[in-house]
Amino acid sequence: MGFQPRRSKPYGKSGNYGKFGREKSKKRKRQTSAPEDEPRVLTQKEISEVTLKRLHTLGNQKFGASPYSEHFERWLLNIESVIEEFTLHTDIGVDAKFQSDTKEALDAIKRQLMDRKRAEELIDQDAGELVKFREQLKKADVEYAMKAVAIKARKRRETKRLNTEIEQLKREQDMIIRVKTGFLYLRSKRKREEKEAQIVQDLNSRQTELELTLLDFASEHRELKDEYDQKREPIIKQIKNLQKTIGISETDGSLEERWFACEALIDAVNGYLQRKAAASLKEKT
Repeated sequence: MGFQPRRSKPYGKSGNYGKFGREKSKKRKRQTSAPEDEPRVLTQKEISEVTLKRLHTLGNQKFGASPYSEHFERWLLNIESVIEEFTLHTDIGVDAKFQSDTKEALDAIKRQLMDRKRAEELIDQDAGELVKFREQLKKADVEYAMKAVAIKARKRRETKRLNTEIEQLKREQDMIIRVKTGFLYLRSKRKREEKEAQIVQDLNSRQTELELTLLDFASEHRELKDEYDQKREPIIKQIKNLQKTIGISETDGSLEERWFACEALIDAVNGYLQRKAAASLKEKT
């Protein structure tokens, strides 16, 4: 029988050759994928588009509920960051006019937002004053209600007393009228006439007293109402003024100012890009 050479194992399926091949393949994949992990530098056109888009977004950004000044500092930092990234880009190289225009726009919006912040602080003070005036109004309302109830109670007691006396006198008067037709009346005519006259006088007196009492209570209540109105009207006026001032703060008044600031920065970016394009075209010609 002749010599049969040993059949070799297929390359890459098992053994060291296969392991070496897999490791080599993985190494090639790592080498080819490594450059993709490196950050790509934006072109001038791309950084310009990103800058304009971010300025437009910040110009239309709406803040949440009051106090809006809590968002001012963060918003300004974002604006300055956008301008700084644009300025420091390797393909930009801004000129003096761009720096002057952006500084002017940023300085203006900073002053405006600072004024807004101070106004909000004053509004916070007004809110505290509003609470005090509302407490004063409540106190005046309670005081008026208590005095009005007291007047009403005294009026009820006095009118009840006088009406009771008047009803009693009327009953006595009716008794005398009935007695006039009887035999006993003739025996004591003079005495009963005197008593009837006294009852009529007392009855008129009580009715007059009742009328005067009702007038006095009406006058007392009117004086109380006038005094209450004199206290209440200036408090109501102050409350309305404060509510008007505080109501203004319920909307973000800085939105329009911030929008104009971003529009000014957008104009500065576009103006610089136009100047740079014109200078580049001039160099080529």
